[in-house]
Amino acid sequence: MTIDLETLFEATARAVEARLDAALGVRPHDGERERPPRLVEAMRHAALGGGKRLRPLLMIETAKAFGRTDQGVVTAAGALECVHCYSLVHDDLPAMDDDDMRRGRPTVHKAFDEATAILTGDALLTIAFDLIANEDVHANAGTRLTLSRDLARAAGLGGMAGGQMLDLESENRERSEDEIRMLQSMKTGALIRYATRTGALLADAKPEDVARMTRFGELIGLAFQLADDLLDVESDTATLGKTAGKDIEAGKATLVALKGADWTRDAVKDLVREADGLLSTLGEDGARLSAIAHFVAERRA
Repeated sequence: MTIDLETLFEATARAVEARLDAALGVRPHDGERERPPRLVEAMRHAALGGGKRLRPLLMIETAKAFGRTDQGVVTAAGALECVHCYSLVHDDLPAMDDDDMRRGRPTVHKAFDEATAILTGDALLTIAFDLIANEDVHANAGTRLTLSRDLARAAGLGGMAGGQMLDLESENRERSEDEIRMLQSMKTGALIRYATRTGALLADAKPEDVARMTRFGELIGLAFQLADDLLDVESDTATLGKTAGKDIEAGKATLVALKGADWTRDAVKDLVREADGLLSTLGEDGARLSAIAHFVAERRA
């Protein structure tokens, strides 16, 4: 079966872009007094018009695999993308990774200023919970509560933010393979794991299927970070749309630095092979998810 990934990514990007465009308008929503235009502009700079929308695609395709395809899934995917975009805005700040370019454009603190960038990240993170609480996400309020709690944990202390802290603490220090895998599973893997787990929950999949797709996301998250580490040492700034070689310059703890590029490529293949094994009962839907997994492993930007 041939999967047209380009069309799949484009369709998801259009759907998510439209949902975020509606969420990030200047007109106040119910319960809001005002939306400062400069902050709205900065949020739109951060969240619209760029990015592969990989996490939303994984969520939407997982939900589709278990029978759900309506707009509520797109709303949930938009919530996840807001968290991801917030993390990029804050990661790019001078106090963190200090990047000038993101997705081929100036980072928010360069296009605006540092204070605006901090507030942009704050506002994107919090609007994500506005979106995930929408009634169209799931008719059952208990399920929406579970999705909100899971998102908080994936983004927070024991997830992405905690992983970022471990990453910063590991600069120019020796770390074991297990320690690097742990920080990467938190920093990068937590939101990807959330994407596939949530897709299954949105479709009311059986508990064993939710567990299977949670593991699928965990594997893809690790593969994504390893592929990203390879790109940092093997690609260039023009191709990546962000500064290449930053990890080496900053002394980041990566498995490429610890084990070498050849070992890392083999590890990525092993992760994708295991992920493929979890999709055997999903037919054509599984084939699309498998194609996305292979894209993660083989991407060049």
